Amino acid sequence: MPGTTYDYIIVGAGSAGCVLANRLSEDPATSVLLLEAGGDDSHPYLRVPIGVGKLHQHRMFDWGYNTLVEEGMAGRELMTLRGKVLGGSSSVNMMAFTRGSAGDFDRWSRNGATGWSFNEVLPYFKRVETWEGGETALRGGSGPVAVESSKSNDPLDDAMRAAAVASGYPLTADYNSDTVGFGPTQFSIRNGRRASASRAYLRGIMQRPNLTVLTHAEANRVLLDGTKAYGVEYVRNGETVRAEAQREVLLSGGSFNSPQLLMLSGIGPADHLREMGIEPIAALPVGDNLQDHLKGVLLWKRRLPHGPFHRFLRYDRVALAMVQAYVFGTGPATVMPLGMQAFIKTSPDLEVPDIEFMPRGAPIGAAPHFPGLLKAYTDQFGIDPVILHPESRGTVRLTSTDPRARVRIQYNYFSAPADIAKMRQGFRLAREIGNQPALDAFRDVELTPGPNVTSDADIDAHLRRTSTTVSHPVSTCRMGTGENCVLTPDLRVRGIEALRVIDASAFPDLVSAHTNAAVFMLAEKAADLIRGRAIA
Repeated sequence: MPGTTYDYIIVGAGSAGCVLANRLSEDPATSVLLLEAGGDDSHPYLRVPIGVGKLHQHRMFDWGYNTLVEEGMAGRELMTLRGKVLGGSSSVNMMAFTRGSAGDFDRWSRNGATGWSFNEVLPYFKRVETWEGGETALRGGSGPVAVESSKSNDPLDDAMRAAAVASGYPLTADYNSDTVGFGPTQFSIRNGRRASASRAYLRGIMQRPNLTVLTHAEANRVLLDGTKAYGVEYVRNGETVRAEAQREVLLSGGSFNSPQLLMLSGIGPADHLREMGIEPIAALPVGDNLQDHLKGVLLWKRRLPHGPFHRFLRYDRVALAMVQAYVFGTGPATVMPLGMQAFIKTSPDLEVPDIEFMPRGAPIGAAPHFPGLLKAYTDQFGIDPVILHPESRGTVRLTSTDPRARVRIQYNYFSAPADIAKMRQGFRLAREIGNQPALDAFRDVELTPGPNVTSDADIDAHLRRTSTTVSHPVSTCRMGTGENCVLTPDLRVRGIEALRVIDASAFPDLVSAHTNAAVFMLAEKAADLIRGRAIA
């Protein structure tokens, strides 16, 4: 049985937890326990980039969370993917590496998250990555996470670029430096394999004698002596274990699981805790302020000849490519069919982009085919509009005092009237791009929602029926200085000693980008804050 006393206990081996485990255990005199509810990350689908489709289709290595019925989304429950495996969601996401705009972090700082302005977080973004273009004033050249531009060879990408220019949008060679415009998608991939948090930060240090990593270890609660955290109770192999932390307990379970653990420990909304039969120790707005990016759907049938991804997805070719990618890190299974992304401002006076376009060369759920045995899917391409800063806010709440019970997730999408208007605007702009003459050689009939869907009411109805979360939940334990914040700017739980939350739940609000890169940054800076060496 492993020891039960450590300097630091980290709950959750996702993007933040892996960073913390690596950085805090760099000091051989510091002992670290890292707890992960999921298992190992050796499955081929977790390593080979194109395996992500199967991960999502079958919800492999996933917590299995769905929202409650969302009235603003035509009464649907929405799937929200969260990784339950070493590396967390960085092991199951689409690998897009997008940092956000400088204005996002300056806004955080202005609104009370002091110490998190762009100039103060940039050194940590650079520390995270090895950018294929090398070290620059804005990019890192020697970090654990390899970042490369798309290697897609689909001629649709050039046509999409021309269509964007014709629609009046700028191009950018690197949207992590020049953050507005259409540019090649950047992925966290190294040598043809997913560069997850576990692969980048954990695999090379697992043998450190001062680091203990336990998988299939699910936390029950934080142990508190009055208002001081001194450990964690967890279950592994059917045995309940209490581990003590001599310095700090660090929660990195993400925007659903970190609030759950806090509330189970008596830290959260007092009325809700009492309703659940839990005596409040610290009354804080844990689980409030939930927000996520929301993605619409817009698809066209693709003219013949089929695109390269459709040709690749013949069953025999996929099987051979998976083996080639897993063994050698080469071949078409290492290339994602996402050649471009765009972050745009719908008004020049905006500080940061408000719409993302996600062009894609295949429909969601595209599956392998084989002549005479498995019917091929209809070849398609699309432009998914994403609203980057929705005004709607949701909640995470307990359903039970049983730690294994799933939390209650309610996004309240489109409860703010401005959000449906913004999504409709993004949809119309995406359709305008898709109908540019530059795409005539590729575009057949519009499949979803169809060319007859033109009125505001019909577009809104389509968006409510088909939009999905991008699985970027944030802000349920947000940091700042007001009473509506759970954490102080150094990520300490207000009113509780020796307890911090270090994951996307700490974000004050959404960044104008996918969230994984910012979580890496957050954890790198948090490790320095804990060690008392933060860059000024």
